[in-house]
Amino acid sequence: MTTGSSSGNGNSNGHLTDDYILLESALQAADFTTTDTWRVFRIMSEFVQAFETMSKVGVAACIFGSARLKRDHRYYRAAEITAEILARQGLAIISGGGPGIMEAANRGAQEGGGLSVGCNIELPFEQEGNAYQDLALQFHYFFCRKMVFMKYATAFVIFPGGFGTMDELFEAATLVQCRKVRSFPIVLFGRDYWGGLLDWMRTTMLEAEGCISPGDLDLLRVTDDEEEAARFVMEGIHALQQRKERLGVDAGHKLIKPLRKDRFPNV
Repeated sequence: MTTGSSSGNGNSNGHLTDDYILLESALQAADFTTTDTWRVFRIMSEFVQAFETMSKVGVAACIFGSARLKRDHRYYRAAEITAEILARQGLAIISGGGPGIMEAANRGAQEGGGLSVGCNIELPFEQEGNAYQDLALQFHYFFCRKMVFMKYATAFVIFPGGFGTMDELFEAATLVQCRKVRSFPIVLFGRDYWGGLLDWMRTTMLEAEGCISPGDLDLLRVTDDEEEAARFVMEGIHALQQRKERLGVDAGHKLIKPLRKDRFPNV
C-alpha cells in the first residue's frame, strides 16, 4: 500500500491523526510520557483483533501497490486480473484496503470468488476503504498492519508504488533474506518500473559495494504477465508445502482450499 504526498505538517485536508495530535501536544504537555505509555494497550488491541480474525483466513497472497493509480491504468487492470487468477486457485487476497492497486486486488479477489481482505490504515490524507472488501480490518499503527501482512500472507505480488510500497517490499525481502520467515515468493510486476531498482541493486549494492549476497537477488521475481505472476506464486506455495511435508511439519491449512467466506458468517 502506498500513501500519497502531504504538506509539511502531514495534513493536506484538515484531518489530523491521533498520532499527529499527540506528537504536537508533546511540545507542551508535561505528562506526555504517561500518555504515550497507555498507547501500548491500543497496540495490543490491534494485534489481538487482527490475529483472531486473520487466523481463519487460510492460504493468502498479499498484493501491494500505489493508491494513486486510477481504474483506467494498465497496472490497475493487471492487479485485478492477477488477484482474480489467484482467487480462482483458492487463495485469499489481502491488500491495504485503500484505492488504486489495493482496490484492484480486492476487486479481483471477489471476481474470482475468493475471500477479499483489506487491512485499512488511519491516515491524515487519501485513504478510504474500498468497496470490495469481505473483511475490513482497521489499523492505527503501520507496524501492526505490516506485521499482519507478513504473518498471514504466503506470497507477495508487488505492483508499482511509492514509499509505502517500497517499505512493504523490503520488509518482506529482509525477513526472507534473514530467515526470520519461510521463503515465500516475492513477485514484482512491471519490468519497466522495477528494472532500474533491480539494476542498481545488482551493480551498486552487490557488485560495487558488496552489501548483499548474489543469492539475495534471486528472492525477487519480475514479470509483465498476470498469468506468469500467478504461476510464480503458486509454484512458490507448492514448494513450501512440499518442504513442510518432507520435514513432517503440519502445514496447518492444506495448501489451497475452496472459498473461505463460510468462516465469516457476518460478511
